[in-house]
Amino acid sequence: MIRRDGDRLVLEGAVTIEEVPELLAQGLALLERDETRIDLAGVTAADSAAVALLLEWLRAAQRAGGRIVYLNLDNSLKSLVDLYGVTELLPLTGK
Repeated sequence: MIRRDGDRLVLEGAVTIEEVPELLAQGLALLERDETRIDLAGVTAADSAAVALLLEWLRAAQRAGGRIVYLNLDNSLKSLVDLYGVTELLPLTGK
């Protein structure tokens, strides 16, 4: 599930191949024109589809002239991002 919480979007629950199609649509509908901050602290499970989701949201924001910042990746999601060699592509921050 993704929801707005003040100045950020909060992603919660599993982000696996089963959930990604719905999360993709929900996230695209919520992207801001300037900057979207997406908090990933509530992600409970992730697979390679989660990495694809983060990249697709990033591409969509860039096409619209905006930007995304991903907040609070846990170690398992960070490991997937590192494994697929896309760490430098994703704007990540701890806060």
